[in-house]
Amino acid sequence: MACLIGGANSAADTGFEVANSCRFNDGDSASMSRDQSANSAGTTTKGTLSVWVKLSAVGTEQIIYERQTDTSNLFKIFLEDDNLRVAALTGGSYAMFYVTNRVFRDPSAWYHIVVRIDSTDATAGDRQQIWINGVRETSFSTSTSATEDASQQINTGTGNDYIGVRATGSNYFDGYMAEFVWIDGTSYPATSFGEFDEDSPTIWKPKDVSGLTFGTNGFYLDFEDSSNLGNDKNGGTDFTEANLAATDQSSDSPTNNFCTLNPLDNYYAGSTFSEGNCKVVTSGGNDTYNTSTFWLSAGKWYWEIKVGTTSTNDLIGIASSSTNSTSLHLGENTFGYGYRNGGAGDVRYNNGAVSGWSGTDYGNGDIIMVALDLTNSKLYFGVDGTWDNSGDPTSGSTGTGAVSIVAVGSTPNGVYSPAVSEWHNSNSFTYEANFGNPPYANSSDAADANGYGAFEYAPPSGYLALCTKNLGSDGG
Repeated sequence: MACLIGGANSAADTGFEVANSCRFNDGDSASMSRDQSANSAGTTTKGTLSVWVKLSAVGTEQIIYERQTDTSNLFKIFLEDDNLRVAALTGGSYAMFYVTNRVFRDPSAWYHIVVRIDSTDATAGDRQQIWINGVRETSFSTSTSATEDASQQINTGTGNDYIGVRATGSNYFDGYMAEFVWIDGTSYPATSFGEFDEDSPTIWKPKDVSGLTFGTNGFYLDFEDSSNLGNDKNGGTDFTEANLAATDQSSDSPTNNFCTLNPLDNYYAGSTFSEGNCKVVTSGGNDTYNTSTFWLSAGKWYWEIKVGTTSTNDLIGIASSSTNSTSLHLGENTFGYGYRNGGAGDVRYNNGAVSGWSGTDYGNGDIIMVALDLTNSKLYFGVDGTWDNSGDPTSGSTGTGAVSIVAVGSTPNGVYSPAVSEWHNSNSFTYEANFGNPPYANSSDAADANGYGAFEYAPPSGYLALCTKNLGSDGG
């Protein structure tokens, strides 16, 4: 089996499956919008929003959804100071405003957000409800309820809907969204959109929403058409995409959560992350490494790293723990291994020793293949479709062309993670990680034997993509 450290969640293999999400990169000013004037007015006292989100950035103000008639009359759901906030302005004053005490800072997890609006409810606190992963939020630092029977700035048939951006063109969302639903005229319970898994009752998973009543201004975005990510599956007015491309359709979803690089493990490296935490840039300031959101204890795993830019002595490999220094590159500690550019493709390990492994240097545009065999304690590297050192990842305990690594059970934490590293702090690099959910277009998408992932090169037999559907597999 494999061990996943962190809060990432996945539904069981049975039931409703979410095929895709949309990756919003705030650096691209990615967003969607829709002119509501094409629709008739709906119900301005009742509505429901449901969306699954996976955050790529924390500590910033970012908009999930905003519906604006004008700057004095709007409804919005957003994150600020990592708290979730739901607000309605009428005539420039807050008609409703809720701020959770709970913070949302886990970049490895999918959160399901449901916001119910019903100003006709006689109980003030029930006129607006926030549910996260099937559990109602009850602790708020601010809780200004709507007045009974008051019209909200929803479903008015005027103004615009915005996803991932404020109407003013700021505070862009950074991360993934899936199964985005707006209901006009009905306050649906969270159980209309999700349910707890029968076999794993702490796991909240999506349900098929196609049978719900969406109302006059409702919409349903499933992001399954890469050529039209703003397509309203409910048949209403489509959203117009801004700075979104077909490559922003991702297979990372609430029912199959993929590995990404981990922006929280960045205290010493000071790297910059983008593209849903699949792209990392270092500026040459520190001599250390970044890890991922998956930590693996067994099995056979495959991933690719596309080189944007690289310098002599940059490293790609695995780590058994997070770094604790600005001067600790991959391979300098006992249980890390780094495939080095600029050193005839050698591999550094065990306090900087050179493995004697014979590889090739890599350069801009190359795709580095990594095959990690924790069953036999072997690590393989290749470039652009060819395994270095005449490697054969299917050779098992023989380890033809492999780097022998310390058995995972003998490492201090009993795990390894994919990692990328600088060495000599005048260097820098740009890498794009493909754990099966590439942030770029492949010339051909190759899946693993279980049908998961989209790689430039076919994973070796028995090696799997790093996603939650594959966790628990023995890798064979």
